[in-house]
Amino acid sequence: MNKTADYEFTVIVPVYDEKDNIERLEKELGKFLREAPVKSCVLFVDDGSKDGSGDLLRGVCGRNPDMYCIRLGRNRGLSAAMKAGIDHTWSEYLGYIDADLQTDPEDFALLLEHAADYPLVMGIRTGRKDSFVKNASSKIANGFRRMMTGDGITDTGCPLKVMRTSYARRIPFFTGMHRFLPALIMLQEGGTVKEIPVRHYPRTAGQSKYHLWNRLAGPFKDCFAYRWMKKRYINYTVSESDL
Repeated sequence: MNKTADYEFTVIVPVYDEKDNIERLEKELGKFLREAPVKSCVLFVDDGSKDGSGDLLRGVCGRNPDMYCIRLGRNRGLSAAMKAGIDHTWSEYLGYIDADLQTDPEDFALLLEHAADYPLVMGIRTGRKDSFVKNASSKIANGFRRMMTGDGITDTGCPLKVMRTSYARRIPFFTGMHRFLPALIMLQEGGTVKEIPVRHYPRTAGQSKYHLWNRLAGPFKDCFAYRWMKKRYINYTVSESDL
């Protein structure tokens, strides 16, 4: 049996070449696990790291009984890493946080307060500590995405989210999917979303995997893919069964 089934909440952490952040991840996520309002574990997804992050994660999981790790055969990108994490999670709820820890794992407690009422609870980054270029490109991309999806979400890029695993498993996955999680949840029957203000910090180690081009060009193209998929999305409920 999948070990995450023994927990109520699993935190999925995609990792790609973040060796300088592994020690801090172990410390901060370990602190959250000790104080979490529900029985929780951590699932690291090593997205084919080449800088030794995988070896460090194996050590972390060996020392911490509530931390686990899967490794992809090669780097496949954030959406693929998230899908792999969701596919390997069997707890009732799952969460997502970036390995750069620009958001605080302790704020999962704020989101979990509303998890029983909303299939997706996500953060809104307050007092963002990013560069002018990153903030500006994010604002432009968010505005275009809201116009194309109509989801009304303030900060879809906030890397702190809590979802019901049953809803997460029904998300249609594609490259770039991570930018559209709220809109994809809303496609499902009963797919409501709540936003909660959370803390935000500057990156203190490692390097961002995103730059101006993939912050703008990628989301623009993916918005059209989402619009195409939305018109063809299959949604149904079973009213009766004798299985």
